[in-house]
Amino acid sequence: MALDILAMAPLYQAPAINRIGPKADPSKRPADPLKPLVLSRTKLTTIEAKRIMSILDEAIYKVELVTLLSYVASNREDMEGMLGEDIMRAVREHEDLCQVLLENVRCLKEKERQLQEQEEAEEEGWLRDRLLSIELQKSSLSPLTQQIKDSTKNVLRLLLHNPQAARLLQIQTQGRSAEAQNFIDSLIELRGFLFEKLLTSPMEARDKAQFLQDISRQNSNNQQIIDTLEKELAERMKNRNAEEELEDLDAVHREEKISLEELRQRHKVLVGEFAQIQEEREIDSKKRMEAEQEMVRMVRAATLIQALWKGYLVRSLLRSKKKQKRGKGKAKDKEKGKQKGKKKGKGKK
Repeated sequence: MALDILAMAPLYQAPAINRIGPKADPSKRPADPLKPLVLSRTKLTTIEAKRIMSILDEAIYKVELVTLLSYVASNREDMEGMLGEDIMRAVREHEDLCQVLLENVRCLKEKERQLQEQEEAEEEGWLRDRLLSIELQKSSLSPLTQQIKDSTKNVLRLLLHNPQAARLLQIQTQGRSAEAQNFIDSLIELRGFLFEKLLTSPMEARDKAQFLQDISRQNSNNQQIIDTLEKELAERMKNRNAEEELEDLDAVHREEKISLEELRQRHKVLVGEFAQIQEEREIDSKKRMEAEQEMVRMVRAATLIQALWKGYLVRSLLRSKKKQKRGKGKAKDKEKGKQKGKKKGKGKK
């Protein structure tokens, strides 16, 4: 679908949150309460998951190539030596089809505009003929659109059969429009989400959902206890009749405040640990993306250096061949001069 769209035209990073609350006593602290939120794997293991990622990677690669076809068409002289005659011929045919489609769309919009302007002033027969003409032109767009899709697939096929030309085209990122680059960035972001999703096994996803439900339920229960205690405290404070009673209520209140503070501290610890896990996952994801981008830059730089070196070797070979031809030409001229001198000497005798 992405290629069909392009043939016709173009993390959340949470803020750093420090751990909240005091460190709990290791003897009283539960063992790794946020373990369900940590992924146990960092690489894809199933064939199905690898195939899914492979298909998405291939789609991103094709989109990167397709979004540069307009740049190739507008820089034919520079790109012909890189891509070859067959690819450039297919690109020219694709560009011609796109121009025809754009011209037909422009004519169709112009006819519709004229029809709206003259709809009330003209006769019914003229309007009917004009509507029929517009409908016929609309129907002709569908085959043309299919031809453009086919030509896009043809250009991709040629590029995929010529990896060197495809790499040379892929590094021409300056020729891609901002809209196309945003689309590619969205696909890469989708790849990251999908990769993380595929790393999560069904059991891990179930444990994570269950853990979040338990946390939410515990928080709800704590809030109910707090509300109940506050209501009881309010009632007792309101209905006290003597001071020995005020002291009793005050002692109860202190105990309840201690219990409440313990509940709050436990909640803060859980929230802080959850935030820390999220921050670490974001950092790992960012480092992984930066490593991938650095690898891409290194590959592109190596490809460019190889291309420059090959060009230099070809030019050096051509210069040496020209020098050899010149030397042979001079030798032939000298030989011809000697033969002419011999002939003249024989004539005089």
